[in-house]
Amino acid sequence: MKCPNCKDKDLTPVMTRQGVEIDFCLQCEGIWLDKNEIYLFTRVPTYLKAKIEEAIQSKKDSNRFSPLCSSPMLELPILGGEINIDYCPESEGIWLDKDEINKLPVIKTKIQIDKGIFGDKKAGLSKSLLVLPNLALRSGMVLFGLYALLSLFLIIFVELGKISASTAFTVGIVFAALQFIFGPFLMDLSLRFLYKMKWVNPEDLPGHLRSFISKICQDEGINFPRMGIILDGAPNAFTYGHHPNNARVVITQGLLDLLNEEEREAVVAHEIGHVMHWDMLIMTLAQLVPLVLYYVYKSLTRNRCRGNAKSAPARLILALAAYMLYVISELIVLWFSRLREYFADRYSGQITGNPNALASALVKIGYGLAGDDRGKGEANYKERQATLNSIGPMGIFDSKTASILAVSGYSGPRSMGGEVDKDKLRDAAKWDLWNPWAAYYELQSTHPLIAKRLKFLSNQSEVLGKEPYIEFNQRRPESYWDDFLLDLLVKALPYIIFIAGISLSIIKKDVFFAWLGVFAWGLAYLIHTIFSYPDSDFAVMNIKNLLSKVKVSAIRPVSCLIKGRIIGRGVPGLIFSEDFVMQDETGIIFLDYSQPLGIFNFFFGLLRASCYINQDVEVVGWYRRAPVPYIEIKKLKIAGKQSFCFVYYTKLIFSVALIILGIVMLQSLLI
Repeated sequence: MKCPNCKDKDLTPVMTRQGVEIDFCLQCEGIWLDKNEIYLFTRVPTYLKAKIEEAIQSKKDSNRFSPLCSSPMLELPILGGEINIDYCPESEGIWLDKDEINKLPVIKTKIQIDKGIFGDKKAGLSKSLLVLPNLALRSGMVLFGLYALLSLFLIIFVELGKISASTAFTVGIVFAALQFIFGPFLMDLSLRFLYKMKWVNPEDLPGHLRSFISKICQDEGINFPRMGIILDGAPNAFTYGHHPNNARVVITQGLLDLLNEEEREAVVAHEIGHVMHWDMLIMTLAQLVPLVLYYVYKSLTRNRCRGNAKSAPARLILALAAYMLYVISELIVLWFSRLREYFADRYSGQITGNPNALASALVKIGYGLAGDDRGKGEANYKERQATLNSIGPMGIFDSKTASILAVSGYSGPRSMGGEVDKDKLRDAAKWDLWNPWAAYYELQSTHPLIAKRLKFLSNQSEVLGKEPYIEFNQRRPESYWDDFLLDLLVKALPYIIFIAGISLSIIKKDVFFAWLGVFAWGLAYLIHTIFSYPDSDFAVMNIKNLLSKVKVSAIRPVSCLIKGRIIGRGVPGLIFSEDFVMQDETGIIFLDYSQPLGIFNFFFGLLRASCYINQDVEVVGWYRRAPVPYIEIKKLKIAGKQSFCFVYYTKLIFSVALIILGIVMLQSLLI
């Protein structure tokens, strides 16, 4: 884009301290803000919006042209003409001359200018394949280490005589064996009765996909997998089974409808990669270790009151040790699962010869970014209900995060077959690459962060002599650790105070400290609620604006108002899913419908949610990222009717009740 002021100078993307990327002219230092981006720089966006709308009534022609659409702009007088900004009525973008942003009402910002933020386009690329560890060797080492850790712990138990090691190990093995033997059949039943799903014969698949799978099976010497289709619009797939010759590969209708042929094949190849690496068996063996350790922990805590009092402290210590080892082994298993995802990605790239196809599919599924392939009409509009879920570590995404995933490639009247906007992708990926919360959530995930997977796939493309899919060589403008630590403090403060109050009460043997702790707990919980639910200035935003926000987390949201269409349920095909996926003109995002009691979520999903599908809505809520983007609903407006979620109000009432209870009980003790 060209600078509207200098005309012959290109605008350069830079990051601000608010974690928002803007377009900046290095010569005149003016800035271009896309539609609604200006409201990300203030905590009172409704006031600023009112001032801009007021100024539009006094507009006059400007001699500048929009850098986005090249149309003439309008000059808007703000604060009685003290400031004159340029406004594009077509794109609703705003041009601000040097330092004008700091003169606007309720705006205080400082632009972080880094001329080399994007660096050389070829910087950081390597012509050699990024090294992954030897899968067989690493698998053996991980399994040996996990079982050595488990054996050592059980030997200590035997020596101390605190629990029967054979019992714990036998129960764990039996449970894991039953899970492995019967798990696929139980999954078959679940898909049959709880999801809109059908099993299909190979000849019922699209011709290109049937031929592709047949060739892989012939080359690898395995049976054609049993294929299932979930009747929902999400482009997603997962696999399960016992071994390569009885694997099931399940894809959604959305994968067939919304991805192009190469992307479909790449996703299916990823799932067959799991099959060929025996991930179903290997992960079951790995998950046995934390399972046994957790059983030991539960056995010790359940039986801590049995036996004589002298053994109680030893049992407590062993229970804590078992739980710590359970957490450690669980983190090892999750890391092991993430490693195997990289190998499944690489297998897909090798089989298809086109790693970019899988990269493109991951972007469309993982960030809600649609390819632009205009002109294909709206033939399947009502059938495309874009949602996403994944089942277990054999899916394309982590099942624990799928329930909050803003992850559909649905693009309304447009096909997904086109090229994804790489600038949009870079904006969405900055959170993965820069925000410390991303690493925090990845530790608890079965799948790597999308940006990391794209890095390996892009490297593989370059080695194969192809253009890399994406280059993430931006320099982070700041650390973001200060915001992360503040978020972490706000998140942990209620728990810290509660534990401190109980501990002081036990140590001092005085109930006064317990009630003081209740009062402080309520106060800390109130601070947490107010910080996590800013209840004012729900400015009109769009999904593109929100995705570009780096300083956002599950604790630090952006209050927003989004208008669009609900296009699907939160879990593809699940008949009682209460969450939604919504589309506006810029992208797709997940809507989290949540009530204080889960039973209300269930009945809403079962009885009312279907009425919202394919309806135009206005959503008021809080945009969060943990690790993927979603909006927690406060209010949902549709056809003149409103639905409310009461989690925020319940948390407020709970915190105030704790404060009042603490005050009352402290007064009674002091009287």
